Amino acid sequence: MTIHTKTPSADDEFFTTKDAAHLLQLSHRTLERMRVEGGGPPFIKAGNGKRARVLYLKSDLISWLKARRFDNTSQYSNP
Repeated sequence: MTIHTKTPSADDEFFTTKDAAHLLQLSHRTLERMRVEGGGPPFIKAGNGKRARVLYLKSDLISWLKARRFDNTSQYSNP
């Protein structure tokens, strides 16, 4: 398990799963699946337990997208 310890800046925004999915142009179900299977952007569990609210930092979403930027299809491979 990877634990991210990034401290958000004062001007960073928190996004719900629905809002993060909208920004990424993915379905919220896709983000939910990525949280279970891995490979998605870092997220925050705001509280304890399985039903704790999930939040995303806008800066993490943008960084995650930028890390998946390619010039051509030969630069990436499917796992």
